[in-house]
Amino acid sequence: MAKRSAGILMHRARGKGLEVLLVHPGGPFWAKKDAGAWSIPKGEYEGEDPLACAVREFEEELGLRPDGDFIDLGEIRQAGGKQVVAFAVEGDFDPSALLSNDFEMEWPPRSGKQQSFPEIDRAEWFSLDEARVRINAAQADFLDRLVELLG
Repeated sequence: MAKRSAGILMHRARGKGLEVLLVHPGGPFWAKKDAGAWSIPKGEYEGEDPLACAVREFEEELGLRPDGDFIDLGEIRQAGGKQVVAFAVEGDFDPSALLSNDFEMEWPPRSGKQQSFPEIDRAEWFSLDEARVRINAAQADFLDRLVELLG
């Protein structure tokens, strides 16, 4: 069975148009990756309400509990088979206030040493055009659905 994740696409209106908040995964494997590496804040769930999971994961990864009128953006399937359901919410977040939880892994490989890394190392607001370049290709559908729903 495919893994399932739920996440939140936070958006805001600015003078130059709509902006969306994306996050960059932390850790050594992602350190030098940019285009296609960014994502909505999300996390895996099993037997849990997807929206409850999405809210919890957003708070764990960014340090802010999102609040507002959540819009269901549906589900996509990523290249690796993971299914991701997303919800949009209007809001604001100061990327310099990022307070991510950490994970541990053996690093360097085969060293026997455990190191701690932030789950998310950066969060940034992007215009829709820039977000389409940065976001995981499958998740770009969420951007299109957001634009359609907001009119």
